[in-house]
Amino acid sequence: MSDTATTAPAPQLQAARQALKRYYGYDNFRPMQGDIIQHILNGKDTVVLMPTGGGKSVCFQIPAVVSEGTCVVVSPLIALMKDQVEALKANGIAAAYINSSVGQNEANDIARAATGGYLKLLYVSPEKLLSDGFMQFLTRVNISLFAIDEAHCISSWGHDFRPEYTQLGQLRNHFPSTPIIALTATADRLTKRDIITQLNLREPKVFLSSFDRPNINLNVRPGQDRVGSVIDYIGRHPQDPGIIYCLSRKTCETISAKLLAKGIKAAHYHAGLTPLQRGKAQEAFLQDDVQVIVATIAFGMGIDKSNVRWVMHYNLPKNIEGYYQEIGRAGRDGAPSTAILFYSFADVMQMREMVTKDVPARQAQLNTAKLERMQQFAEAASCRRKILLNYFSETLAEDCGNCDICRNPPTTFDGTLIAQKALSAVFRSREKVAINLLIDILRGMRNQAVLQGGYDQIKTYGAGRDLPYLDWYSYIHQMLNDGLFYIAYEEGYALKITERGHQVLKGELTLPLRKFQPSEKAEKPTRAGKKAASAAASATIGSPEAQLFDKLRKLRKAIADEQGVPPYVVFSDATLQEMAAERPVSRVGMLGVSGVGMKKFETYGEAFIKLILEEGGGAVPSDSDNLFQEPRPRLSLPNKADKTVSDSEDATIQFHQMGLTPEDISERRGLALSTVKTHLYNAYAKGRELRIHDFVSDAELAEIFTARAQLGGDPTLRDLFDHLREKYDYFQLRMAALYHKRLRGQ
Repeated sequence: MSDTATTAPAPQLQAARQALKRYYGYDNFRPMQGDIIQHILNGKDTVVLMPTGGGKSVCFQIPAVVSEGTCVVVSPLIALMKDQVEALKANGIAAAYINSSVGQNEANDIARAATGGYLKLLYVSPEKLLSDGFMQFLTRVNISLFAIDEAHCISSWGHDFRPEYTQLGQLRNHFPSTPIIALTATADRLTKRDIITQLNLREPKVFLSSFDRPNINLNVRPGQDRVGSVIDYIGRHPQDPGIIYCLSRKTCETISAKLLAKGIKAAHYHAGLTPLQRGKAQEAFLQDDVQVIVATIAFGMGIDKSNVRWVMHYNLPKNIEGYYQEIGRAGRDGAPSTAILFYSFADVMQMREMVTKDVPARQAQLNTAKLERMQQFAEAASCRRKILLNYFSETLAEDCGNCDICRNPPTTFDGTLIAQKALSAVFRSREKVAINLLIDILRGMRNQAVLQGGYDQIKTYGAGRDLPYLDWYSYIHQMLNDGLFYIAYEEGYALKITERGHQVLKGELTLPLRKFQPSEKAEKPTRAGKKAASAAASATIGSPEAQLFDKLRKLRKAIADEQGVPPYVVFSDATLQEMAAERPVSRVGMLGVSGVGMKKFETYGEAFIKLILEEGGGAVPSDSDNLFQEPRPRLSLPNKADKTVSDSEDATIQFHQMGLTPEDISERRGLALSTVKTHLYNAYAKGRELRIHDFVSDAELAEIFTARAQLGGDPTLRDLFDHLREKYDYFQLRMAALYHKRLRGQ
């Protein structure tokens, strides 16, 4: 069947675009969304592989809105259903869910709404879908399509296998003409194949979006002093919500208690808590009542909190799929975010025991192989983003520039000849050997596996006997990370050569490798002082735009608390940031902000416009003015604003000249420390004389100047911050840069 045999009628596509604007507040679909929606509207089965935060939900929600009937969404977790239904209702879309948390009377009301054609989306768990009588009930509903969310759960090759998902193939038998869309953020080659087979999809088109999340800064840090590193990081990001994933329930509770003792609003979450306790912790995090949630992997699937700014892994995850899905909970709004993984070899040994204990031999072997890939990611010498994307069969043309390896690249050598020996041995062994056997062939071993396979007869037998086992083990994993091989788990973990691998084998590409050094240890990071750490990331939040954003966020929180919904359901951080930058004061202006749909404008628009007007965003209307009619020109008050800022800056400088520290000035004047530092920086930039050594000593200036020279050119503050192991905050780095310019007469 050709994908172009039929096309969705133009009115349907136009209706889809109109629905996107009306209900979601966006003018255009994200990459690939439009094509996916068109394919679904054509009534065809579809597989969507798209990273967390990439907009998977819109791919079935928009077709549900513009099609006749009800879309049935199969979702594995109650929390996921609850979040998505709340968000849909906030957008003005009729939606409901039926699961174990819904009483019988409420379930009956929802069922009547579905059979009466009043619901556009109905969310159910796989257990509920397959229960007695529910499938029969669905035959009385006009179903537009089925959406299987978290579809990777169907495959035993995946990282989150759920047996109940394997029965979803029954849908095709009961509803042969209804299109099915399967969606997931994590699926390798085998899992994708299982999804198609087990759901009985008919000639589905697979839409594979890029797995790249370039807004997430990837970092791996040594496992020493993890608690201190965590507290320091949170101190530098006091307003940013984050998740800390831990291996055990006890660790979750311990870390949470230590954060609380430091005055950090934190809660813990694990399967050992009662449902009421888990729900309370999750709700507090979603409502922004706590900044940090410390959790096992039981937390997070389907959590749609868009403003999570960082995710930490206190322990090594057991596979790359799980790691990728968990870090994907950061930065769903597209804003810069951070993923930090603490790593030590002891984690590997502990995890190896966990993934092989009390499981069948086949599963233990698979778990071990995937753990080894996770270990190699943590020990990588090349761009971490490339490694992640290679794992999901995607190639990144250039290093990402947004991971710790790219910012501080290790020393490498030309390893092309070593790679060619390994590639040649794999090719001549007909791509049937796993890693350990490949190393034995290269080193010229005469064990049973080598002799029985006849591998002692191939040309490259013994070609690498000059290197010990551990060297080869390291280099082959570096080649795996660089995308020269992939592991065919279903063929006894045999190595298969990729197109990139063939290019290296033919001499068309060179390959840098890091020299294996078994004794090397990661340097323990230097911890900044508590006062400096707490202010580093807030050095720029004193700007008028940032101050307005903070007030908009507080208004959002008040509205969310009043309505009993998470703040991001009202508006995302990205939407509030655009409001703070654009300061819309009319109906047209507010509807022009991404994420402000018609329903949300009608519900919240007046409150946000009034706040913006109060903050100088435009002329304050008279009582007879209607904020929701034609736009009025925005009036600014530069003279008044400039005078206020100038007077405030002068007062700060006077206190500085009296010998007060920035912290003392902050307390004395009742200003945020970041505002005081902004005053000091602005004054110094204008040429005013300040006691620079109150902020940065001669020795510290020398160290910062040396770092600038080592980086070369005109390094960014972020590069300096990372290069100096976060020893100095951004205020110190900015002041040092100005001092350096003064010395050069600039």
